[in-house]
Parts: sequence; C-alpha cells; structure tokens
Amino acid sequence: MLGASLRRLREASGLDRAQAGFHIRASESKISRMELGRVGFKTRDVEDLLTLYGVVDDAERRALLEMVREANTPGWWHKYSAELPSWFTTYIGLEEAASVIRTYEVQFVPGLLQTAAYARSVIELGNPDESPDKIERRVHLRMQRQERFTRKDGPRLWAVIDEAALKRIIGGREVMAEQLQHLLEVAALPNITIQVMPFKFGKHAAEGGAFSILRFPESDLSDVVYVEQLWGALYLDKREDVDPYLTAMEQLCVESTTPGGTVELIGGLLRKM
Repeated sequence: MLGASLRRLREASGLDRAQAGFHIRASESKISRMELGRVGFKTRDVEDLLTLYGVVDDAERRALLEMVREANTPGWWHKYSAELPSWFTTYIGLEEAASVIRTYEVQFVPGLLQTAAYARSVIELGNPDESPDKIERRVHLRMQRQERFTRKDGPRLWAVIDEAALKRIIGGREVMAEQLQHLLEVAALPNITIQVMPFKFGKHAAEGGAFSILRFPESDLSDVVYVEQLWGALYLDKREDVDPYLTAMEQLCVESTTPGGTVELIGGLLRKM
C-alpha cells in the first residue's frame, strides 16, 4: 500500500516517474516498480520522495516511513517463495491487506473456495513436472490463504463462478462432489457470497476472462484489478483501468443467480454426482 500512496503523492505534485526517479538517482522503471510494490523500499529513497512531493507534516511522514518498515518485513507467505512465481507473491500481499475481494472465475472454482483435494488436482494440472512435496506446499499455502475468510471478522469475499467451472469434473467425481458440498457450506458464511453465471447467458459482460477486484480498508487507496495470465499477471489501479472491470462485475452480479439460486443450482449438480 506504500507504493500506491507514493503514486498518489507524485501525481498530486504534478511530477512524472522520470522526474521522481531523477531526484533519487534512479530510473523511471524503478519508480514504477516501487509504486506497484514489486521492489523493496529504502528509507532514504522514500524520505527524498516525500520531500520532493511536498510532504512536510511530521505525523504524515512518520506514518509513511513506518510503512517502509512494514513493507520490507516478509509476510508469512514468503516462506513459500520457492514454490511461487514472484508476480503471485505480490498478489498474496495485496490479498492479505484487502477488506473486500470480488472475483470472477471461468475455468475453476476460485482458489479461496477450493478444497484441498480439488486444489491439489488443479495445481497438478498446471505443474505436471513439480515434485509431490512442492505440490503439497502449494496446497497448504492455498488452505492458509482461506483461513482469514472463515473468521467472523474476516474480509468479504464475493465470487461469481461460471457454470462451466462447476460442471467440469476436476480430480474425479468424489473430489468434485466434495468441492460442491464445500461451496454449499461456505456460502452460508456471513462474509461470503457465491453466485453462478448460468449457461443461459451465452454472451455476458466478462467474456474477456477471469479477474479479481481488491478493495482496501483505507479509503484513499484505489481498488486493484488482478488479471492472471499464463506466465504473469496484470495489476491495474488507475481509475480509467479499474472502472470497466467494476462495471463488468456489477453486470455479472445482476445476471448471475441469487445466493438462494446458487444453493439450488449447486445442490442440483451435487445430486447428479
């Protein structure tokens, strides 16, 4: 979140990334990486940038410099860094800070709603040459990520799942039946909403594919759209980039099943397993 704060301060001061980079003897690309949270922060660099951006209030400077320490402190998920691509560890950090996550998934049940057996099958599909130990570590990481969402004070998770993902048998019928039953159980939690985009909408607002929108408790932080690709991911936080995804998500929610309809649809699929 420090990176997003630095970007807003820079834009408010009317400076571009090249000018900010020149001030701290760095490149424009380094400023970009700092603002996206993809590089470590040096206290001196942040102090110099705050001065350049006209931040003179002691309390504000102290708060932002404290964020430097927090940003440079490895999160619990960093112990899994050997098993994960660097672009995904960035996402987990954002996920941990988010208060609301809205996600649309086409091919699989969203990771935050997967059972261990289903997750194992998905991870094995995408990583056929990975060792069993590394597969299990990735499964364990996925289960740990879910723990926040089962707490009473946990963040809000709102998932729209394409009907195809629920009818695609992953890991065999027993694994899939367990997964469908799990969706029914977590759908009853107060902070989790599950909707299904039914086949009857052959054309809908998100035909471009899966994406997630993360919202943070700090009102001055912009939403972040996460779009995963085969060998990387996009992180979008500019208003003009985020707004089309917000519009698409709202339309998906309108066209998808109600929470009650979701339970009915998944229950029907489960009875046919």
